[in-house]
Amino acid sequence: MASFRDLLMQAKSQIREVDTATSEELLNRGWTLLDVREPDEYEQGAIVDSVHIPRGQLESNIENRITDRSRPIVAMCAGGVRSAFAAVTLQQLGYSEVVSMAGGFNKWKDEGRAWQRPRTLSDEQRNRYQRHLLVPEVGEEGQLKLLDAKVLLLGAGGLGSPAALYLAAAGVGTVGVVDMDVVDESNLQRQIMHNTDRIGDRKVDSAKKTLTALNPDVNVVTYDTRLGADNVLEILEGYDVVIDGADNFPSRYLLNDASVKLGIPVVHGSIFRFEGQVTVFDPRNGPTYRDMLPEPPPAELAPSCAEAGVLGVLPGIVGSVQALEAIKLLLGVGDPLRGRLLVFDALEMSFREFKLQADPANEVTYDNRDRIVVRELEGLCMPTLT
Repeated sequence: MASFRDLLMQAKSQIREVDTATSEELLNRGWTLLDVREPDEYEQGAIVDSVHIPRGQLESNIENRITDRSRPIVAMCAGGVRSAFAAVTLQQLGYSEVVSMAGGFNKWKDEGRAWQRPRTLSDEQRNRYQRHLLVPEVGEEGQLKLLDAKVLLLGAGGLGSPAALYLAAAGVGTVGVVDMDVVDESNLQRQIMHNTDRIGDRKVDSAKKTLTALNPDVNVVTYDTRLGADNVLEILEGYDVVIDGADNFPSRYLLNDASVKLGIPVVHGSIFRFEGQVTVFDPRNGPTYRDMLPEPPPAELAPSCAEAGVLGVLPGIVGSVQALEAIKLLLGVGDPLRGRLLVFDALEMSFREFKLQADPANEVTYDNRDRIVVRELEGLCMPTLT
């Protein structure tokens, strides 16, 4: 029967070990440092830009965290034992170039090499977001990204309500809300961020109460104003993603031109009776609203919800998809709906997808951003360039 020492010697015979100086050279050449220590060890100090996966979670998490098996890896633990076993595992999983750091973090630190105390979640945050932490594509690193993120919601109504609730619950650190309306009793059939006690209150104030009560980690920034050419650039500046819950064409074109000029992706959503649509307009990486709809349709072909009605649960579905797309963009995971229009039919319970392409006649593009003049758009909403 093999002893621990036998197993360790066997593992080291199958891998390549390098000292801390060589490890530092490899990292400077672009190798990835994989830290396999336990979370409490990692919190006490770590090497900058390392990927942290505890040894016990390596097999289940590594393929999601380091997807390219040809990527060269330096495995590190506290002293060089766990990293040796980790290197064997990585080789068995098909990672072609792996070394183990002899002496580990303890020797690295004792030699005076660079390290820092990493930013980590508090105990309360670990408890709140523990289901996120179990998801390899999120984990602690992703949760910290969400806490640092800023998402702006245009509208605190049917689409904005579910989107805001799920973004706040997910721990998006800053949620901006633009709305100049008050809560009306007719809103409550679908606008789940508000309630009967708040009828007559400003919607942004009601939204802030709801979101702050749901998650005190979230900073809710309110804009109780009409979005216009005089303020749209100032309001959008600094946000990572915008969720479009507008219910009129002038606001959508205004948002499009401002977001294209600033290079901010917009998660667009719209609803009508039993149907909803979602797409992502990313001006740096795909088509935008003007590519999909160069000019607004006649009013009789595009009535508002107030005129045509909407099933109350529909915006909950569409707004939730918008929140999901925003989170994917913030985390840099999955395949966002860039260049794809997702259409939902509640009566058929069906989803259909249509491709969107850039319109070569559209001049309101990110490449032309310096020429874009954001104006109040009326009538046909023609492109506004200098």
